[in-house]
Amino acid sequence: MRSRAAILALSFSALAIAGCGGPKDTTPVACLEGPAAYSRALAGAPGAVTLKDGTLVSECLAENQKGGDLANVGTALVTVATRLNSAALANPGDAANLQLGYLLGAAQRGAESTDGIHTDLIRRLSVAARYSPDNRPLPAIFLRTYRQGYDAGHAAG
Repeated sequence: MRSRAAILALSFSALAIAGCGGPKDTTPVACLEGPAAYSRALAGAPGAVTLKDGTLVSECLAENQKGGDLANVGTALVTVATRLNSAALANPGDAANLQLGYLLGAAQRGAESTDGIHTDLIRRLSVAARYSPDNRPLPAIFLRTYRQGYDAGHAAG
């Protein structure tokens, strides 16, 4: 009788553990607060960039992210990238340009450990970040500043 109870207890424990997602399965709440949360955090780039609870941008791309969370995070990130791109094109080399690169670097960093579920998001972010009206080449200062931000975001974001 004891061994049956022990087996049942172990079975329930295994089911409980299997049913609970780990930290890599869950999108931090701060990541779901919309574009303004990311814009505020990016003001610190290329230094420390964290959302209000200390979450890194890269942590917003969870390994086994639920579809709805991925859509919410993706929409917020693409919105921010689009706005930053517009500001960076207006004033190449300024803070928006650096923040844009940082955002992309941090997103890439987060996506590298998620088995490809964020590939489309990274592609969309890249298009939003590197958009140029009439397909004109981006100014060299834009590309240099973007790269500085990207490197900082990829290293620490």
